[in-house]
Amino acid sequence: MSFHINKTVEVINLGTDDYKRVWDYQESIFKRTVDQKIHNRKTEYPKDQITTNNYLILCEHPHVYTLGKSGSIDNLLLDDQGLKDHYAQFYRINRGGDITYHGPGQLVAYPILDLDHFFTDIHKYLRYLEEAVILTLADFGLSAGRIDGLTGVWIDFEEGAEDPRKICAMGVKSSRWVTMHGLALNVNTDLSYFGHIVPCGIDDKAVTSMNKELGRHVEMSEVQDKLTQHIAEVFEMDITISNEV
Repeated sequence: MSFHINKTVEVINLGTDDYKRVWDYQESIFKRTVDQKIHNRKTEYPKDQITTNNYLILCEHPHVYTLGKSGSIDNLLLDDQGLKDHYAQFYRINRGGDITYHGPGQLVAYPILDLDHFFTDIHKYLRYLEEAVILTLADFGLSAGRIDGLTGVWIDFEEGAEDPRKICAMGVKSSRWVTMHGLALNVNTDLSYFGHIVPCGIDDKAVTSMNKELGRHVEMSEVQDKLTQHIAEVFEMDITISNEV
């Protein structure tokens, strides 16, 4: 663990950016942080230790499908030509979870945190991310929550509800309590793209968006601001805004 607790988180808004470029960017920050922690464990004197930093990357992606390491390729319903016809890319990646879609109108948040600064519990980490999304949706008049045994955030989530609809998917990776990947909240997303996959490997539940539930376009910048605010509140972070791209 770092000798100094650091709850400052640098927010980096990349706008619309290529999935692979942002993935590589995440990996570079993730590897640097993990290497710093390895250095600290080998360092005898606190004065020689490195204080690790925390980041929250916000962005949108062009059309892309990603398959987590525990997922099945059978849940992608498009072949190579189908991907080209829909201007979509496909990547196998190193997060948990199954297949999901990212695209325009979807807010993606990638926290790269050293959880030693907060708490070392991945399940708690996921629940906190869910809570920040639930609070964000409440700000827009949407009641959302969790479904037991399923990671993510849902509309009509109560037990016995006839039409539960997933509005936010999550999938993370961690090593030495450093996190990467994160969450995807459907804001003004073209939901037809979910018709080409079995979302998160769950074939009996629908997907929705803020736009669909509210019946109007939702300003992405407002959702970004609210989500950042609630992540900071739930994790008790200090937020700084970066101009880095």
